[in-house]
Amino acid sequence: MAKINLLPWREELREQRNKEYYAVLGLTAAVAFLLVYLVSGYYQGRLDNQNARNNYISQEMKVLDAKISEIRDLQDTREELIERMELIQALQGNRPVIVRVFDEVARSIPDDLFFTELSVKGESVIVGGLAKSNNRVAALMRNFDQSEWFTDPVLISVRATQKGTNEFKVSMKRVNPRQESEEK
Repeated sequence: MAKINLLPWREELREQRNKEYYAVLGLTAAVAFLLVYLVSGYYQGRLDNQNARNNYISQEMKVLDAKISEIRDLQDTREELIERMELIQALQGNRPVIVRVFDEVARSIPDDLFFTELSVKGESVIVGGLAKSNNRVAALMRNFDQSEWFTDPVLISVRATQKGTNEFKVSMKRVNPRQESEEK
C-alpha cells in the first residue's frame, strides 16, 4: 500500500523555516548589536583617552604659562635693575664732572662780576648775575669760550639796572673733555 501523508507537512515546514528565519534574524541582530557595542566602546575609549590627554596638556600649558609669566616678570625686574645700575654708575662717573664744572665757573668769573643764579639741566648751563660793565660780561663770555669744560656760550640778555650795574644771562653747553678726546 502506498503511504499517503495527510498531515499538514507544508505548514510544519513553513513553521520550522519561520523559526529558523527568526533565530537567524535574532542571531544577526545580536551579532550586529554586539559589533556596534564593541566598536562604540572602542571609539569611546579612544575619545576618553584623547580627552584625558587634552586635559593633561591644558593643565601643563597653564603651568607653563605661569612660569612664562614669572620669567617675564623676572626679566622686567632684571632690566629695571640694570637700568638702575647704569644710572648709578653714570652718576658716580659724573660726580667729579660737576665739581670740575663748578671749579671752571669759579675760575671764569672776572672781577666786578657776581652770579645771582646758576642752573644746570642736562648738558645746558645757564648763569645769571650782575656786572659793573658790559666789558665784564664780554670777558666772562671769552673765559667760558676758552674753557675746555664749556662750549657755545650765548648771551641771552643784558639790561642796565637803576643801581648802575648790568644784569645778564648767559647759556652754554657743558662738555666733558675726556669724553671728547675718547670720541676723537
